[in-house]
Amino acid sequence: MDERYKPEEIEIKWQAEWEKNRLFAVSEEPNRKKYYLLEMFPYPSGKIHMGHVRNYTIGDVVARYKTMRGFNVLHPMGWDAFGMPAENAAIANDTHPARWTYANIDNMRTQLKRIGFSYDWDREIATCRPEYYRWEQWLFLKMAEKGMAYRKESFVNWCQTCQTVLANEQVEAGCCWRCGEQVRQKKLWQWFFRITDYAEDLLAHCDQLPGWPEKVTTMQKHWIGKSMGAEIRFAIEGHDGDIAVFTTRPDTVFGATFMCLAPEHPLVAALSAGTEQAEAVAAFVERISLQDRSSRAVETHEKEGVFTGAWCVNPASGRRMPVYTANFALMEYGTGAVMSVPAHDQRDFEFATKYGLDIVVVVRPQTCDLDAATMAEAYTEPGIMVNSGPFDGTASSEAIAAITMFLEERGRGRKTINFRLRDWGISRQRYWGAPIPMVHCPDCGVVPVPESDLPILLPEDADLLEGGRSPLPDLEAFARTDCPRCGRADARRETDTMDTFVESSWYFERYCSPHWDSGMFAADAVDYWMPVDQYIGGVEHAILHLLYSRYFTRVLKDLGLVRFKEPFARLLTQGMVCKETCRCPEHGFLLPEETAGTADALTCVTCGSPVDVGRVEKMSKSKKNVVDPNVLLDRYGADTTRLFCLFATPPERDLEWSEQGVEGSYRFLNRVWRLTWSLMDRIRSAAPYHGPAQALDGDLGQLYKKIHQTVYRVTRDIDERFHFNTAISAVMELVNTLYGVDVDQTPSLEKDGVLRYAMETVVLLLSPMVPHFAEEVWAALGKDGSVLRAPWPTYREDALVRDELEIVVQVNGKLRSRFTAAADADDDTLRTAALADERVCKFVGDRSVRKVIVVKKKLVNIVL
Repeated sequence: MDERYKPEEIEIKWQAEWEKNRLFAVSEEPNRKKYYLLEMFPYPSGKIHMGHVRNYTIGDVVARYKTMRGFNVLHPMGWDAFGMPAENAAIANDTHPARWTYANIDNMRTQLKRIGFSYDWDREIATCRPEYYRWEQWLFLKMAEKGMAYRKESFVNWCQTCQTVLANEQVEAGCCWRCGEQVRQKKLWQWFFRITDYAEDLLAHCDQLPGWPEKVTTMQKHWIGKSMGAEIRFAIEGHDGDIAVFTTRPDTVFGATFMCLAPEHPLVAALSAGTEQAEAVAAFVERISLQDRSSRAVETHEKEGVFTGAWCVNPASGRRMPVYTANFALMEYGTGAVMSVPAHDQRDFEFATKYGLDIVVVVRPQTCDLDAATMAEAYTEPGIMVNSGPFDGTASSEAIAAITMFLEERGRGRKTINFRLRDWGISRQRYWGAPIPMVHCPDCGVVPVPESDLPILLPEDADLLEGGRSPLPDLEAFARTDCPRCGRADARRETDTMDTFVESSWYFERYCSPHWDSGMFAADAVDYWMPVDQYIGGVEHAILHLLYSRYFTRVLKDLGLVRFKEPFARLLTQGMVCKETCRCPEHGFLLPEETAGTADALTCVTCGSPVDVGRVEKMSKSKKNVVDPNVLLDRYGADTTRLFCLFATPPERDLEWSEQGVEGSYRFLNRVWRLTWSLMDRIRSAAPYHGPAQALDGDLGQLYKKIHQTVYRVTRDIDERFHFNTAISAVMELVNTLYGVDVDQTPSLEKDGVLRYAMETVVLLLSPMVPHFAEEVWAALGKDGSVLRAPWPTYREDALVRDELEIVVQVNGKLRSRFTAAADADDDTLRTAALADERVCKFVGDRSVRKVIVVKKKLVNIVL
């Protein structure tokens, strides 16, 4: 062991040792308890960022800890490699998506290994590899066979620049989340997965995920969006058929005075055709197609619409109602049609007021009447029915069921349930994705590819077309094929590729047997490893990735491929890594290395102008408030970088970047190193003391108890809460205690044994956090094998018993003092000591004490 801590040498040494010995490789061991630890796999952008470092460090600590606790730990890593980001980056860098992706994977793998993560690299997967997406295509065929996958024409969010469909979640303020260009509505033939078939089950099991954060399950519940209500059908004047609506307020149907259809509703064009409104309707629909049509955005738009020229009939009141197309009606909710009740819905009220439409009150408050002519806003509370025929005088809450039955008896309605969740559109008009295994034949229609033809290979030698368009439709070698059913030679392959979220919805199962070539995964391996015991990732994936993964697992279960419904037993959503922004008035946002000076007087290195230091916010490339992990690794090493990420704050909270915090972590490791070096001659050959605490007295006894108390605290903090910051703090306290021991006294077997035990414990407790550092010190202590193979330290209950306790004293509930007392002190002793405390006496003064409340071994509250 060198006298000086040299992370650059130590870390290279131990990483090579781990790789040589395949330390992190695991296999199924039925007689051992398993633990599957997984962080969300990254998109291979080319460089890891501090968010990656923090996320993967958290996971690595848990994986190493569980290994030391005796678990058979699966901790894999791979690459979410398909999708638009690779295409966009390839276009920007004038290269091919495949070359870009594979080069980035190689670079990021090197970076991750440099930080010392305990990944089983033998299980590495990349979703762009044919051996992966082959089985995704196979599953698609099985889903299509069962009716779980289907094709239909529908309106979609279309980005002209990216030439692809976007999910609602990928549209931000009406613009594409990737390129920032305006998104429009476009009607296309699309492939869908029937996730709605599982809506009820997905919703019900949100309450059966105790290891998940409540905020995530709440977000999923809202997205699934179950509503109880009624479907009501309105006859259309002069046309066959009805307009069907879904409403949660059938009690207000007598007050419906007009109908609103979503601009995308198929009836809009049909009803306006041949009328004098046709041109105005077409112009309105075209204009609205350029707006953000997400439900969140629609709420902020001014309500507007156009009369279609058609009328429908209210099935309850018989009223003749004009049919409008309106921007606030959405195809994604209900039926895409809204029965508008302006007296009792604020959105309808604003629309009716704007266009001079009738307002009819059908629910009044308990204590007064309402006059439609003088209403300033809609009345949306429960009340008494009026202007509702036979239901007048009925409580509106009771009228919901009664009017639903009334309509059902007349063949005009029925009780039903609606979900906000819509089927998952998986078609993407992009090149860099898994081909959909279907063929279009002029005679046979849509025909599945035979399983024996899988995988349908994505031609990786094809170049993107102008503007980034997919080459697949124009690539005859790919698109032209024989019909699998009739043999026609002019059939065409499906040239859409699958949404990249399909790949990330089952990768965790593939990790269980990544080289299995007889199916998606080996059943025995999945039975052993799944479900994932601990999943770690950002809360931004609460809806898309996490919900789709839950859905996919149910599909696999129904196809008889797995035995479980839920893929992730526990979920940790880590906070973001944040840093203040720096902005130059001339050069805009600056990287940290583009500034000079002190924190309170920064200047731009280019022009010398004073730099405006902004608020602390999420690190992002656009605002340049990023820190390159490679800079930290070069300057401080991997272990210091890891320690800072863990010590600064609990994992679920945002981590605020601090140069001082990194320096502090580095100083602490150097402090432990120096302590080990100073004690090495004393403890190298000593046997660690494991006897009873009562056999030791004085400082030695206190140190021995501190060791066991620290083991208890660290174990609890990792096991119960993943609060690595407090775990590290506990080890720091133990190190401080060790520094307080007088090592210059005459050596003794007992003392050297306790010191040896203390240093071994420090190393073991720190090893999941700073593994290279721990390996080097462990070896210096004469230990054979990796510290990862050593058992996690245990604690003695008798050593946890404290001789003295710190008692908090409150006066009228406010903290005023503290004092120590014997652990066996009774309530009277604590009461007397509190009242006699000098600081307490100052606060009490001449006032009389009404009572003294003693919470034994914790606090005394003096009430005046």
